[in-house]
Amino acid sequence: MIKGLLDGKRWAALWEAIPEYYIPGFLQTLKISIVGLLVALVLGIIFGTLSSMKFKPAKIISRIYVEIIQNTPLALQVLFYYSVLPMVFSGRGFRIPKFVLGVIGVGIYHGAYISEVIRTGIEAIPKGQSEAASSQGFSYIQTMYHIILPQTIKIIMPPLANQALNLVKNTSILAMVAGMDLMYFTDSWGAERGYFAQAYFTSAILYFLICFPLARLARYLEIRSLRLPKTKNVDKILKEEGLC
Repeated sequence: MIKGLLDGKRWAALWEAIPEYYIPGFLQTLKISIVGLLVALVLGIIFGTLSSMKFKPAKIISRIYVEIIQNTPLALQVLFYYSVLPMVFSGRGFRIPKFVLGVIGVGIYHGAYISEVIRTGIEAIPKGQSEAASSQGFSYIQTMYHIILPQTIKIIMPPLANQALNLVKNTSILAMVAGMDLMYFTDSWGAERGYFAQAYFTSAILYFLICFPLARLARYLEIRSLRLPKTKNVDKILKEEGLC
């Protein structure tokens, strides 16, 4: 393995393969990560808010989603989407692109984890904040938008950055369904040439280039959150928003 890793001819072959294999895979991984994270954030906000409501059916719906997604492997979920979704839409002459399948896979999976992050952040805000807003005539949605969520964001930013980091790494699972991501092209080129040392070493470097800044961001946000006050006085928030 070490001898193969230091073989100059193999590295020359890899250099020639970068435009055809690694650059498309790297860009596809970036696109899936960005769009998948947006999907995960939307789902996380929706189900995280539902789980914090007093309306019991909303909590039940949120718990069903979270428990099913968190307690089944991502690989199994991706294979399920890959097998079932084309069957659902095949009669309509619609073919689901691999990019969409990838976004659905990582988006739904990490949406469940982000919903728990958001739920935890909401529950960290003292109930007196909601009660004070209610006494001012605010509806539940207004209370969440103007009072709770702005404070929750400061609490949940570090774990959200960690979820973004995990999402990028989990895109590698899409190689199982020919997701045209970085790992797929790495497997393809490595199997075609037999130069697995060069293939996976280069892939690891490219994943590192994406993940290391996210890891540093998560650490920065974690340190910053420790320096910020946990909550604000509700009257101060209302004045800041121009609502009283």
